[in-house]
Amino acid sequence: QVQLVESGGGLVQAGESLRLSCAASGGSFSRYTVGWFRQAPGKEREFVVASTWNGDSPYYADSVKGRFTISRDNAENTVYLQMSSLKPEDTAVYSCAASLLYGTLRRDEEYTYWGQGTQVTVSS
Repeated sequence: QVQLVESGGGLVQAGESLRLSCAASGGSFSRYTVGWFRQAPGKEREFVVASTWNGDSPYYADSVKGRFTISRDNAENTVYLQMSSLKPEDTAVYSCAASLLYGTLRRDEEYTYWGQGTQVTVSS
């Protein structure tokens, strides 16, 4: 069973950058689709980006397109989310998730494994 642990969250000012990491243990990450989701206080969990195991054509939510970039190092069992030009509305708990399904999966129920999340706070 795969365990996922996110790190890299923190408090930044608007316009700054952060890089989140999602480290997997308990199995090889290389065949999993990995997604990032976020949940702001009082709101439903929101899809951010998904990447298939080979990293081809990741799919980004419109709200982050052009500002966020997903990458993965399958040898290190780690997926990264580089976030640039952060806005206050990006404030949320960010979670990574993994699925053996192939594709740019955008729905919660398509993912089997979830991390606990890391808090990102962007001040104005």
